[in-house]
Amino acid sequence: MTTIPSRLAQMTRISSSRTEARLRVIDLYRAWVRAAPEICTIYALNVTPTYLRQSIRQKFEQNRHVTDQRAIEVLLLKGQQELQETLNCWKQPDHIYGIILQNNQRPHRTFLQKFYEGRDEDAVLPAASGTV
Repeated sequence: MTTIPSRLAQMTRISSSRTEARLRVIDLYRAWVRAAPEICTIYALNVTPTYLRQSIRQKFEQNRHVTDQRAIEVLLLKGQQELQETLNCWKQPDHIYGIILQNNQRPHRTFLQKFYEGRDEDAVLPAASGTV
């Protein structure tokens, strides 16, 4: 397959209203869903296009609560960039499995489960937080 870098390139634009941003999100979602069979073929994934579509929908649903216009624009830009990189075959199959197909949500654990493991992640500060 020949890689054409400008195949999916778009000019960066800012939505003037929430309805325009919503329409752009729907267009991006449709582009991802339509590309699912091609992604499975290009990367020889051992998942069905239906499963890939479900995981794409989950990724979009994770950001459903976002209402800030600037945050929506950033998510749109990143989503379009990911689609372009994916369809231009600029990724390895591991990227597809890790980014698109992996569920990043941790299972909810009770206090006792955390206690038995010997750590409490909610109380641990990251090393780069700058707080002492």
